Amino acid sequence: MICKVSLILDNLRIKESENLHREDIVQELIRKAIHVTSIIIVLTYYFFGKEAVLLLLTVYLIVILELEYFRIEWGKKIPVFHSLFRIKEADRLGGHVFFTIGSIIAISVFSKEIASAAILMTTFGDASAALFGKAFGRTWIKGLKNRAYEGCAAELIVDIIIGLFFLPNLILVLVMAGTATIVETITNKLDDNLLIPLFSGFNGQLTFIILTYLNYLN
Repeated sequence: MICKVSLILDNLRIKESENLHREDIVQELIRKAIHVTSIIIVLTYYFFGKEAVLLLLTVYLIVILELEYFRIEWGKKIPVFHSLFRIKEADRLGGHVFFTIGSIIAISVFSKEIASAAILMTTFGDASAALFGKAFGRTWIKGLKNRAYEGCAAELIVDIIIGLFFLPNLILVLVMAGTATIVETITNKLDDNLLIPLFSGFNGQLTFIILTYLNYLN
């Protein structure tokens, strides 16, 4: 009798764990779906130019900073979006703020192709790492919190595909994709939404200059 009760309790724990895992993946999917806005940024850049997209992003940044002020300083809950914030973002700026700042800097400093690739790698690469890591992660990286090799591989593949759409050279693609994947994987205390577009964009731009100087792109 005791064995049967123990078996039932174990099954309930397993089902509860599976349900929590499934809910965690769904929540992560909803959270990452917002990153699709990066496509709007790139399309605006290509169809309306640098000044238009920078104006749009600057206005957007001001608006979300005002909302963040009331959320953090006054403890106000933003309808719909409140549930999407992570626990660690309860009293600090959300990742969307850092992503917007990173996008503004990337577009201002780097070429159109490199900036666009860096922005999309930040969103879709990060999303693929999180979703694949949670859903299929089995081999965890030692010394890193919640990082699975499966998630890293998924991000690298997605970043390479993005790079092939925008960049003229495979070396350039691998440099940017590799940088984005490494930064997302090892970053813990700083926000990778800011670091990925800047670091991958900078390394990409530097590589482009070097390859041009060596006549690899001619």
